[in-house]
Amino acid sequence: MPGVTHDEAPLLGDLMPWSVAPLRPGRGWPMGPDSASLKARWDTLVRERGPAREALFGTTRARTPHAAVGQLPGHPGGTGRLARESGPCPEPVRILHGPFDEQWLIPDHRLIDVARPELWRVAGEGQLFAVEQGYVPGAAGPAVLASSVLPDGRSPAGRPGRIRPLFRRPGGLEPNVAPGLLDHLSGVLGHQVTARALLAWVLATGAGSAAGCRVPLTSDGDVWARGVDLGGRLLRLHLRGDGERPKLPGGRRPYVRAPLPARPASLSYDAEEQILWVGDEGVISPVPREAWEFEVSGVRIIERWFAPRTAGAAAEAGGLAAIGPAAWPQTWTSELLELITVLALIAELGPAQEELTASLGAPITGNELRRAGVLPVPDAARRPASVLDHHEEGPDGQFALL
Repeated sequence: MPGVTHDEAPLLGDLMPWSVAPLRPGRGWPMGPDSASLKARWDTLVRERGPAREALFGTTRARTPHAAVGQLPGHPGGTGRLARESGPCPEPVRILHGPFDEQWLIPDHRLIDVARPELWRVAGEGQLFAVEQGYVPGAAGPAVLASSVLPDGRSPAGRPGRIRPLFRRPGGLEPNVAPGLLDHLSGVLGHQVTARALLAWVLATGAGSAAGCRVPLTSDGDVWARGVDLGGRLLRLHLRGDGERPKLPGGRRPYVRAPLPARPASLSYDAEEQILWVGDEGVISPVPREAWEFEVSGVRIIERWFAPRTAGAAAEAGGLAAIGPAAWPQTWTSELLELITVLALIAELGPAQEELTASLGAPITGNELRRAGVLPVPDAARRPASVLDHHEEGPDGQFALL
């Protein structure tokens, strides 16, 4: 980066100052890759009584079946003591369980040790989340991922990152951006810069460091436009097409060449033939090497995605988590094909990202942002906005206006 060192590039934590730590579920069974299994686990739990229910639940210091907690914002889950619960399972919702792995979660506050209600309050239409990955020195993969569903912030390498909503209020209102930053960039670049454009730029140029993700900024309008266009393509891929399913060109699209077994227990890759073996007999091809080797924080994503869906994973977990589908669902095959496609397309953009970061032109450093009054960020910008203009049900059905 000519004229500026990596350490002089602003931190993402200053550009998007409000962040939330990852969720802490406390127990594995309320989340999984199959929503029907979650409902079966709930039904099994509420059929039991007393100590048997408590044993299945998985008591922690934060949650027992007798704990009194408020409603999870935006969801009608019960607030009575779980020890007395007999109703149907709350409808599972999509959640991003680590990089590129959308799973299901029972949205009931009584089941989650630390649910981060401030995130749930701003989730929904118009919201996007930037998920900063835990830094692993020398590891490959993007430093920041984007999601339109609420992420749990899980890091594949076990080092927690941070979750940064793009907006501080529901409905895509009030950008979570350092006050004055968008106006400053707009003035320097000569055209309006939006919060979504800034997120696209972050995806295209952000790089991990021990201090956190650093984001080099440029004062060159043409370079900025190129970066935002590139980041926009990355953003659409992170969001699984953002309304239009991503596709590789004909002849390169992965297909199921031999049916996947009902309960596959292994995954392997033949680089020469570009074959992904699912179990002993299932064949998906062609699978680009770049997709198979795609990593985040040094962990291969396809292998990580497959692990909780193997025949032995649920059995090893025991308890309610052992309840899973009797056979590999067709939806998982579709999700795997889409994952391969997304990772391959992101990998193809890697050279363009390297070219962009090598030719940023005149940089905007942290010192310049300090002279402009954008930094340091005021403390209020690092805290959640007050969005509670409605009632939320508290423990045991009590209402409080917060």
